[in-house]
Amino acid sequence: MKKEVVIVGGGPSGLATSACLNLLSIPNVILEKEDCYNSLWKKRSYDRVKLHLAKEFCNLPHFPHPKSSPTYIPKDALIKYVDDYVSHFNLNPLCCKYVESASYDEETKTWRVASKDTNTGEVDEYIAMFLVVATGENAEGYIPNVPGLESFHGSVLHSSQYKSGSKYKGDVALVVGCGNSGMEIAFDLANYDLGKYGIYRPKDGPLFLKATTGRSPVIDVGTISKIKSGEIQVLPEIKEIQGNEVVFSNGKIHQFDAIIFSTGYKSTANYWLKDGEKLLNKEGFPKEKFPNHWKGKNGLYFAGLARRGLAGVSMDAQNIANDIMKFFSAVGN
Repeated sequence: MKKEVVIVGGGPSGLATSACLNLLSIPNVILEKEDCYNSLWKKRSYDRVKLHLAKEFCNLPHFPHPKSSPTYIPKDALIKYVDDYVSHFNLNPLCCKYVESASYDEETKTWRVASKDTNTGEVDEYIAMFLVVATGENAEGYIPNVPGLESFHGSVLHSSQYKSGSKYKGDVALVVGCGNSGMEIAFDLANYDLGKYGIYRPKDGPLFLKATTGRSPVIDVGTISKIKSGEIQVLPEIKEIQGNEVVFSNGKIHQFDAIIFSTGYKSTANYWLKDGEKLLNKEGFPKEKFPNHWKGKNGLYFAGLARRGLAGVSMDAQNIANDIMKFFSAVGN
């Protein structure tokens, strides 16, 4: 199937890029591996999550949040906002389309994208002049390799699988990581009288971390007061796990019923983009730094991989659409 632009990923980055292309009447298709678009927010976010920046900094292109919405947008409101965005710009992402490979054909000067339908197993090939990698910063949850983790008999999950503390009522839970997810999950668990451990203070300041890693400064939702009261305990790095006992670097041993890893995500673009290592680092992010990260070579673009949140997504989408439009304008002239 021939398309002008193939967009891999049906999250906010892919949807925003498609909307900007639609406004310029440039044909495009979105391939999304999950059974719905915006799957991170619809299927892999906990109940109490909300945006950690004010809504003015979290718009998708050409579509501001309603004035009546709260300053910090909660999960349900953001899902509705994206649904409204899809409807408003008449977007039509193709779901259950798992991209197995994408390679550039030097002879035809086109991208060949192999996509497998996860329902039928059928593989389709898309041929496009332009390819947009929009699989996002949070494509896959990251769980570190902790010695002995396989011996743990309780529940082990990534924060993307966590929904609410009600499931762990009466359990003793270990939360690993102290970013926004870790802090909020620890607070949520504390509302069910649980024991929580594993929250640490970063050695670098919030602005430095945001600029170098893309991690947003932690916004306290009440966790600090529970740490001070002793409801949430803080322990150092995990040394190893022995069954349901966790050994920490200070030599202390504690028993847990569940471990929740709030240890971040990673990009998956390196899995399917042929020769991607030439443009992407080992974490799957563009080697080119902001603000030049969004454009590769041979009609390859990256949307939402600058670790700049929804504001960065909006900038990338508009830059990509305008750049592709320049190509067609030049050809037309």
